[in-house]
Amino acid sequence: MKNNSSLKGLLIAAVVFIVAFGVYFFFLAKKNYFLVDNPTPNTYYFKINNGSEGIISAGQFVHVDVKQGKNSIKVFDQNKKMLYDSAFEVNKIRGLINIAHQDYYINDQYYGYNLKKDSLLLTLNKITIDGKVYFGGARHFNKLYTEDFYYNVDEDYDQLIKNIQKVESRSKIFRKQDFLNYYKEYYKF
Repeated sequence: MKNNSSLKGLLIAAVVFIVAFGVYFFFLAKKNYFLVDNPTPNTYYFKINNGSEGIISAGQFVHVDVKQGKNSIKVFDQNKKMLYDSAFEVNKIRGLINIAHQDYYINDQYYGYNLKKDSLLLTLNKITIDGKVYFGGARHFNKLYTEDFYYNVDEDYDQLIKNIQKVESRSKIFRKQDFLNYYKEYYKF
């Protein structure tokens, strides 16, 4: 067989291409999923779409499968007494089910070249939590379901965003205490 350099180049390019996609899908790709979260000290039982019974203990979150469109949830206390039977609509590819109707905050973190955090904070809305004013435009949430965020409660913000030519933002949903800790650490007031 003849030594064909074009065939060798094609094979090397194909191997590099496959390795690059493998690295992306195993290490870099963001997973899309739905969580049931319980930041309270109580234990809850739940059924989504009359499926199998799930249990969520104090301070835990559980990955669940929901379908696009209308979904139903039944929530029970630790004695399996029904607390409520409700429905929610899923339109996006990730979301959070607030089983205990606790306080969450959705915050936008801004990235970009020559970003002035202090002046940006002052131009955004303020929110009052426990009598203290917080700048930055965080949004309060305590309903059953939301999907208006990019990073879920179990994820951290990216340390680096690739496009730094313009100012961009990414939103993350926080439990109340986690938001207060993040705000204190990130803004160092």
